[in-house]
Amino acid sequence: MATTPAPPTAPPKPTWDPRRAEPPFPWLRPTIRIRLTLLYGGMFLIAGIMLLSIIYLLAAQALNTGAEPLFKIVSGTSIKVSSDNCPAVQAGNLSLDEFNVAISNCIDQQRQTALDDLLSRSLLALLGLAIIAFAFGYAMAGRVLSPLGRITRTARAVAGSDLSRRIELDGPDDELKELADTFDDMLERLQRAFTAQQRFVGNASHELRTPLAINRTLLEVHLSDPGAPVELQQLGKTLLATNERSEQLVEGLLLLARSDNQIVERKPVDLAEVATQAVDQVHAEAVAKGVAIRGERAAAVVQGNGVLLERIALNLVQNAVRYNVLEDGWVEVTTQVQHGQAVLVVTNTGPVVPAYEIDNLFEPFRRLRTERTGSDKGVGLGLSIARSVARAHGGHIAAEPREGGGLVMRVTLPI
Repeated sequence: MATTPAPPTAPPKPTWDPRRAEPPFPWLRPTIRIRLTLLYGGMFLIAGIMLLSIIYLLAAQALNTGAEPLFKIVSGTSIKVSSDNCPAVQAGNLSLDEFNVAISNCIDQQRQTALDDLLSRSLLALLGLAIIAFAFGYAMAGRVLSPLGRITRTARAVAGSDLSRRIELDGPDDELKELADTFDDMLERLQRAFTAQQRFVGNASHELRTPLAINRTLLEVHLSDPGAPVELQQLGKTLLATNERSEQLVEGLLLLARSDNQIVERKPVDLAEVATQAVDQVHAEAVAKGVAIRGERAAAVVQGNGVLLERIALNLVQNAVRYNVLEDGWVEVTTQVQHGQAVLVVTNTGPVVPAYEIDNLFEPFRRLRTERTGSDKGVGLGLSIARSVARAHGGHIAAEPREGGGLVMRVTLPI
């Protein structure tokens, strides 16, 4: 008796890249300015220590008199000596040899005291100069690196789709000015390229939509004729469906081209409201396919374009409904604020998705296996548009296979 093979198990879950956590002390980040400050200040500190050591050795050699004093008393009957710094010579009943030894010890003691005082004062002076050197090095490093700061700020502005910004760095004709001028030239070429692209998108929008709209109108007029043959009506419906699919493809391509840029005008948008609207639009299709839609949607307000964000939710929910199981299928749509970011999660039942197919899902016109044409599940641009819109809002979208089949789509957007 042949045994039935066990159903395939779900592939292991891949891990998606989380947003990089900010360091606990951002001011300790090893920037070039900090490294230059440490380099210049450290070199000054090492040079100061070496200079202090040389001065100390030279002073010690100059003050070194050994055990012999500069003078000795060789004879005398009545010697009276008073010294506040050398109390040993004030003791009574000292012989000449004892007196000379006391003088020598006092000189050695004074020499050591002078060296210790020189060392302590020099260390204090070195400490003060080191602080001044590090502060001066930090200020000079900031002044030297200020052109790089201007380049960085301009690059960030350009990343926000402001291609009209230029560095226009003034100053000596050095490497930094050459870098800034090269960056300005690159921005000029990029602006011309993006302007040409926008002009092309506008022209293509008109040139592609107009004939499709005309075809749709003509087909609808012919289909409205009650006396038309059945074969002609069937052909008209087929052509109308093909024309509608072409219109969807054109709209998807234009939306994908527009959403590749950053969003300039941003308004508060609640992801919960956007997700609810998407669920309402797909509700009829879900009921027809027997797919239940559930999930709690908490408020998660982000700054962005409401129409494009609704497109993300609509594409994800439509895909979750269309690529589902035939019986007892469900889709869970949730929104929440997690780790200071707004998160939209769409989970659905469905066929088992291999982990190596995940990245291909976000490519235009890519679907699982060989399903490409003749399908009623879309034109293959839904996830591509969702990823492009998420990137335009400064967020990202990730997918992972769900245990038992289906996908878990997670959209993360900054608040």
